Order: sequence, then structure tokens, then C-alpha cells
Amino acid sequence: MSELRQNLVTKEWYVIATGRARRPDDFVRRKPRPRLPRRSSRCPFCPGNESLTPPEVGRAHLAGARADGTWHVRVVPNKFSAFSAEGLAVRHLNGLYRWAAGVGVHEVIVESPRHDLIPAQMPLEQLRLVVRMYQERYTAALEDSRVQLIILFKNYGEAAGTSLLHPHSQLMCTPLVPTHIRYRAEEARRYYDEVGRCVFCDTLATELKDKERLVWENDGFLVFSPYACGSPYEVWIMPKRHISCFSMTTQAELDQLAEALFVVHRKMHGLLSDPDFNYVLRVTPKDERYGHAFHWYIKYMPRLAKQAGFELGTGMYVNTTLPEANAKYLRDVEVEM
Repeated sequence: MSELRQNLVTKEWYVIATGRARRPDDFVRRKPRPRLPRRSSRCPFCPGNESLTPPEVGRAHLAGARADGTWHVRVVPNKFSAFSAEGLAVRHLNGLYRWAAGVGVHEVIVESPRHDLIPAQMPLEQLRLVVRMYQERYTAALEDSRVQLIILFKNYGEAAGTSLLHPHSQLMCTPLVPTHIRYRAEEARRYYDEVGRCVFCDTLATELKDKERLVWENDGFLVFSPYACGSPYEVWIMPKRHISCFSMTTQAELDQLAEALFVVHRKMHGLLSDPDFNYVLRVTPKDERYGHAFHWYIKYMPRLAKQAGFELGTGMYVNTTLPEANAKYLRDVEVEM
């Protein structure tokens, strides 16, 4: 049997193919990753190769590190940016057709000096630096008057679309808000207008009460498998406190977020043997960041299934795993902090 489930937050419908339910062993990565050196002379993100990137816009050091040019996190403009750093965000109308200047921001957050470091091996103190840099660059992007939407994301592995092996994330800012993101913000606002509460906060309360889909939590964050989702072993990492804009997250909460990512990386690695994955920071459009209806979170998606004709034709995704079972499998993976 199968069932259709709707995600209350996104209003999207998903097919949960319970009759084809698959276990973690069906998704374990079989192909070993290539062995990488600790440093590559050809990698633009490795220490000593800084001249191969555009001038940096940020760097961070671990506590106690010497001020001798050493860095532990480094941020540079993307050399092959999808957007132009110069120009005005101007829109044009030509008969039926519209176009806009492709201005915006595209940065690379180099997460570690080590070329060979996989996410499940990243120390917690290093992840804290990375997460704090996320907020630093996010807050800086808010000051650009051309920016309407800020997206932070990480691609890991070939199936996730990564092009460089050195551990890194990306920040991209667009001069307009895509329709599907505007729609989600409007749905969140509609829910708030109807019931007087944030749909994300209500989702958190439900997951904490049910506990079936709970994966892990600390004082600041909940990790859970969404009731309706299209990716096997997809989890959301959501702050327990209502925070409408990522820039409003406290330093203590950022450290708790780093803990959550640390645990999720290791649980996914332990269960699925270092899977390819994407995660993306889901945020409200810039012009709605002070509202009460939206609540930022991270969507973490192992790349274990492919889109086919049904998904392309309907916009609905078929998930051959049960979110409740996924959460239990992930809960059972022990992680040493």
C-alpha cells in the first residue's frame, strides 16, 4: 500500500510508498570514495594556494591559533559566480517577456584547511567556526540593497552536484524571490493569520509530543524526520525558539546548531556509509524577516533516490521509506560528542 501525505509547512504532497518500504542497507554507499591527500597543490582552497582565488572577504581562526596567516575557515567570492557583483537590480518588460539584471552575491565558505576532511570527521570546534561564519556572511549580505533572498547550502558528493572535493559550502543571494519560496512564505503567513501561531512552532510542538519522528535534540534544536517528505532519510534541523531570521540567532544557539550538524553528519555516516547529501538553510525573503509567521530551519537531504517521469510530471515525490522508521534507525546510531 501507499499513502499521500501533505507537509503542513510547505503544503506539498508526497507519495509514501509503504508497499515498497526499503531498509537502510538498501541505501548504503557501495562505491568507496577516492583517497585524497591532506593538501593538494592544485586545489584553490588549500592553504598556500590563496592566490588561486579572488581576494578573501572573511576568515576565522580556532581559539589559540597563532596570528601568522594561518586560517581555519576562509570565505572568497566564487571565481565562476552565477551572478554579477556589479550593477543594479533592474527589471525589464519586453512585450510578454520579462528579464532582470543578473546581479547578486556568490561566495564560497571554505570549511577547513584540510583537503581530505569529510563531514563526519569534522571536529565540533571546527563546525562551530563554520556555523558562525555562515551567520557573519548572511548578516553582511542583508546589507546589500539589491539582495532579496539569501541561500546557504552545502553539496557533498557527485550525486549532490559538488564540483570541488575540498570541504566547502556556498552562499548565494538573488535580486528577486522565486515563486515557490514566496508561496511558502505566504502559506506560513496565512496559517499565522488563521490560528495566531507559527506553523513551524506548531510542527515542533507536535514532533516533540509524538516523538515518532524525533531523531535528536539539545536545548536549542530539534532534529526530526518530516511527516511528509520526498527524500529517504531527509531530516530537518529546526531551532526550538521562534527565530524568523538567521541573523537573529544567538551565539549560544549557533554553537547548539553546530552540535546538531555534528550529530547528523555522524548518524548519516554510521547508518548509510558516508552518503552524498545536500543541506540548505531555509529562510524567509529579506522583506519578511521581522515577521512572526516564518521560522528558519535546515533541510538535510541524503541523495539516495533520483527524479523520474512521475516527479517531473506531477511535482510530487515518491519516498520508498517511512519517516517514522527512518527516525528510529537514525536515533539508534550512537554518536560520541
